[in-house]
Amino acid sequence: MSVRKHPESDLTMPTFARRVAPFGTTIFSEINMLAAQHNAVNLGQGRPDFDGPASIIEEVIEALRTGRGNQYPPGLGVAELREAIAAHAQRFYGLPVDPAHEVIVTNGASEGVYSAVLGVVNEGDEVILLEPFFDTYLPAVLNAGGVPVYVPMRPPGWSFDPQELRAAFSERTGAIIINSPHNPTGRVFTPQELAFIAQLCQEYDVIVISDEVYEHLTYDGRQHTPIAALPGMYERTLTVSSGAKTFSFTGWKIGWVIGAPELITGVWRIHQNIVFSVNGPSQYGIAHALGFEDAYYAALVRQYDERRHQLVNALNAAGLIASPPQGAFYIMADFSGVFAGNDEAFARFLITEIGVAAIPPSSFFCDTHRYIGSRHVRFAFCKNASVIEAAAERLARLKQRV
Repeated sequence: MSVRKHPESDLTMPTFARRVAPFGTTIFSEINMLAAQHNAVNLGQGRPDFDGPASIIEEVIEALRTGRGNQYPPGLGVAELREAIAAHAQRFYGLPVDPAHEVIVTNGASEGVYSAVLGVVNEGDEVILLEPFFDTYLPAVLNAGGVPVYVPMRPPGWSFDPQELRAAFSERTGAIIINSPHNPTGRVFTPQELAFIAQLCQEYDVIVISDEVYEHLTYDGRQHTPIAALPGMYERTLTVSSGAKTFSFTGWKIGWVIGAPELITGVWRIHQNIVFSVNGPSQYGIAHALGFEDAYYAALVRQYDERRHQLVNALNAAGLIASPPQGAFYIMADFSGVFAGNDEAFARFLITEIGVAAIPPSSFFCDTHRYIGSRHVRFAFCKNASVIEAAAERLARLKQRV
């Protein structure tokens, strides 16, 4: 137990553990609160402002009505969902997954990544993080006793330097966390990049934790390739995904981890001691959704593609520099031409003076590399067209303020 001095006496008072001292309020919470205070159009958090298909909701209602979803579900997840996850992996990627022994349903992808890290990373293992990285990765690594090793991706293409990545690998490397399609940059790793990562992981006997929650959101003919599908990689990869972004029900928090039994065992032993099981009725809804025909996924991409171009055009018209992302539903925009400060200052200016919220990405880098993201902010386009239009009208004020 940690203690602190009482402000008005010499007495000590209990306080939180030292291990959580580095973890303050997330940037998402800060931006959301500030946006609410100023009634800003919120293009910050990757939360759709619309629901997915009604048939998914009806499936959840049926699970409630019949009672099959009202008591504790199995810790690994209901059989229907695990079977649907395995069938999805086979259908889209040709991966033969055993639903009984190689799938765990988690409380969203965030818990999936967290349990994966704690389940396979030993104390002292180095874990490679490609920057910018989603903000839950680093706390998971530190709480596992791992040592983060940072490899930056740089604008404007947001790709990594192969020589820098190779230099990050050593006999001390235990794992690497990758994310493609990528949040926050919208990059989709090329087959050559994935093959290079796979080669290094096999050469140094490294585990991959692959965050693939945006797997169905790729544009301009690009295709998502799970690194687990590459030769020799399934047995050393934990693949994390969820139904949140694909089916627009982020509040349900239904994610999953796929991997060989030797790795899944580690995930399970953490998962069962954190949450044990996750929301039962929602699992039946996502199991139903994973069986949708290809037309659903094609329509989803068309919908987001329209909003992608709508927001890119609005940002460029306002004086920022933005290019259409390759995947996911985020745009990293360079604001150098309209504001002199750093990304955190610009994000606050954008909310308080312009009325639009975006995420400053420098917090997704280590201190040494924060400068790389300090002239960009991340916008989310998982919004109705009318919301993006309202944001565009406000963003037009930027040129008047310069």
